[in-house]
Amino acid sequence: MHSEYPLTIGNHELLLLADKAIYWPQQKALLIADAHFGKAAAYRALGQPVPQGTTSQNLQRLNALLSRYATEQLILLGDFLHAPKSHAPATLAALRLWRAQHAGMRCILVRGNHDKHAGDPPADLHITTVDEPYLLGNLALQHMPAAHATHHVLAGHIHPAYRLLGKGRQRLVLPCFYHQAGMTLLPSFGDFTGGAIQENTPGSFICVTDGHCVWPVTVAAAAAELPATQHR
Repeated sequence: MHSEYPLTIGNHELLLLADKAIYWPQQKALLIADAHFGKAAAYRALGQPVPQGTTSQNLQRLNALLSRYATEQLILLGDFLHAPKSHAPATLAALRLWRAQHAGMRCILVRGNHDKHAGDPPADLHITTVDEPYLLGNLALQHMPAAHATHHVLAGHIHPAYRLLGKGRQRLVLPCFYHQAGMTLLPSFGDFTGGAIQENTPGSFICVTDGHCVWPVTVAAAAAELPATQHR
């Protein structure tokens, strides 16, 4: 198994990455969806006991991808900030430090439903915000998984996941990329998010990821789909 898996759409070859992102070599673009930065901070502001450090951990993962793949533009497919309370000082300080480390990189946010509620990122993050669809090449970059009349859609929003079958009726739910005619869905980049189970039906294509490896699954889910490293 590998940390990336090629997917050809039209005349573009994309790389599905194990760390829940897509790299588009021809555009030198890294695409992520549903980072939900500041979600834990928003929950803590409501008195919920949730983990700390999720923003820093997700930014570390993003930095690792940016150091591995030559990236001139980072395209965020919606839900960059989770809620108005995500504008917490600690969250914004971490984001400002991260942005300063990549000052020469273009950053584009395709607004999602949470962005409209949370508001655009602060101006000093230098993130260009656009409404969907954002057309690039023959792809429509969106947050909502709505079909486009002329372009193949890359979108997020639903946090796709897949239930693998293991020995002894063991179940393991992992994030996945879900591809079908006209549309490809990215998993949620943020760690502190849920997932919507997808069915692998004829005509669709699913790649699951455990954060280290990404691999395709077949239409008929079987025990062989669950790697030996996950048998526990």
